[in-house]
Amino acid sequence: MYKGLKTPAYVCEEKLLQKNLELLEYVQKQSGAKIILALKGFAMFSTFDLVGKYLQGTAASGLHEALLGRREMNKEVHTYSPAFKESEIEQIARISDHIVFNSFTQFKKHKEIVKKTNPNISIGMRVNPDVSTVEVDLYNPCAPFSRLGTIEKNFLFDEASELEGLHFHALCEQNVDALKIVLENFEEQFAPLFKNLKWVNFGGGHHITRADYDVEALIKLIKEFKQRYKHLDVYLEPGEAVGWQTGVLVSEVLDIINNGIDIAILDTSAEAHMPDVLAMPYRPEVRGASKPNIKKHTYRFGGNSCLAGDIIGDYSFDEPLKVGDKIIFEDMIHYTMVKNTTFNGILLPSIVIQKSDGSFHVVKEFGYEDYRNRLS
Repeated sequence: MYKGLKTPAYVCEEKLLQKNLELLEYVQKQSGAKIILALKGFAMFSTFDLVGKYLQGTAASGLHEALLGRREMNKEVHTYSPAFKESEIEQIARISDHIVFNSFTQFKKHKEIVKKTNPNISIGMRVNPDVSTVEVDLYNPCAPFSRLGTIEKNFLFDEASELEGLHFHALCEQNVDALKIVLENFEEQFAPLFKNLKWVNFGGGHHITRADYDVEALIKLIKEFKQRYKHLDVYLEPGEAVGWQTGVLVSEVLDIINNGIDIAILDTSAEAHMPDVLAMPYRPEVRGASKPNIKKHTYRFGGNSCLAGDIIGDYSFDEPLKVGDKIIFEDMIHYTMVKNTTFNGILLPSIVIQKSDGSFHVVKEFGYEDYRNRLS
C-alpha cells in the first residue's frame, strides 16, 4: 500500500480525520458545547481547512501555538500558559480571544496590558479541582504538588470579579466517568462564582473518538450542566481525540542483526519520532504483527540512533522480515509530530496526507537544514 513512499513518513488519512470531526460536531450540536482543538496534541496545520469546518477554533499553550492557530485556522484562539513572559504577553493578547492565567500573581501582573492591548479579550483563570483519576503522574494535571492551576484554598474569591471564565483540565485519555468525578468537585468548590461568569472550559483529555467512549453520557452531562447554569458557554479542548486513529508512521527495515535475539534496525526512532513510547511507556501496535513469540518470527525493533534505550518494542510475524520491508506503526498522528526532535541528526519523518480518493499528497519533506537550523 505504501510502496514508493519515502520513509520515514507520517501518513494522515483524510477520511479517518473527517470521521472524528463529524463525531465531535455531533457532540457540539447535541450538547450545546463548543469544541476547540488543543494544538499540543495535534498541530498538523495542513488539515486545518478541514478541521475548521467542524471545530470552533484552537487552544494554545503559548505564543507560537497561538500564532499557528490565528494564522492557519483563524477562528477562536484560546491561550493558556503556566506563566506568560512579559516580552510576549502583548502579542498573545492581540491575537487571542480568551486568555487564561494560571495564578492570581500572573493575573495581577499582566491584566492591565492585556486589557489595554485587546479590550475585547475574555480573561479566565485555570483552577485545579484537586481530584483526578489519571494513574501516571507524568500526565496528571492534578497530581500532588501540581504547578497547573490554582487550588481552592489559594483562589482569591474576593478578587475574581474581573474574570469571565474558569478553566480546568484533569483528564488524560479518559472516558466520561472520569469527567463526572472532576466536574462534581469543580462545582462544589467554585460554583459561587458561576453567576458572574460567561464561560467554563472543561479542558482536554476527553477520549471522545475512542470506540468505547460513552458519547451519549458526555452529551447528557454537558446538557445537565448547561441546564443548571444556562448563561454559561461550555468549551472542551481535546487534542488527541481529533487525531486519534487517523494515520500511521511508515518506516523501513535497514538491517537485521542477532545479539542473542533478532533485532531489526529501522529508519525511525522512539526517542526522536514517538517519544511517548519511552515516556509513558507504551508499545505501539504494528500492522500484521503480534506480541513476541505468538507468531513464528520475533524481532526487537530498534531505532536508528545512538541512544542505547532507543527500543520501540518486541513483535512477532508469520514470515521472516527482510531488509527493505515496510513497518507500519498504527495511530501515530497525535503527540508525535508535535514532539519530534532531530536528536542525533536523524531525519524527521515526512508529513503526508492520504486524500479521500486514496492518493498520497506529500505536504512536507525534511532534510539537513531542519537539523542545522535548530542549532548554532
